[in-house]
Amino acid sequence: MTTMYTARPIDPVTLEDLRRTDDAGRPLVPYADEEGGSPLRCCLRLSVPGERVALLSYAPLRRWAAATGAAPGAYDEQGPVFVHAEACAGPAGGGDGYPFARPGALRVVRRYDAAGRIAGGRLLEIPGDATGGFDRAFGEAFADPAVALVHVRAVEYGCFHFEVRRP
Repeated sequence: MTTMYTARPIDPVTLEDLRRTDDAGRPLVPYADEEGGSPLRCCLRLSVPGERVALLSYAPLRRWAAATGAAPGAYDEQGPVFVHAEACAGPAGGGDGYPFARPGALRVVRRYDAAGRIAGGRLLEIPGDATGGFDRAFGEAFADPAVALVHVRAVEYGCFHFEVRRP
């Protein structure tokens, strides 16, 4: 199913920086993901068994704010994300639906204004029609003209999954 909005991975320049030192100041610690299934934020897919990955700390709003001049203050969060340990080709494109959209999973769809402050949010239990559920949530968010971007996070671990910007 075609999506109405674009899920954005962590951009390649930011990934280069994070692979040197993450947003908590720690160096990269790569390992082989023996079981696979880790949600990779560099290419928006699940890892396959044996791939070299790393779990690192990422502050998406802080980095967006630095690029736009916003000042999120206390809303600046950092949290764990999985990425390939080495540079990858990024999202393959042409995939169906939104990444990491397992039916029944809980996601927070958090809205931010142009200043980087939280402008609302919504808990989303991913329905069987995950694309339609996300499209509705993003449509609700962007119906508010103050909303500049939306972050999707996992409720279970608080992990950042992906970002959607105003179309």
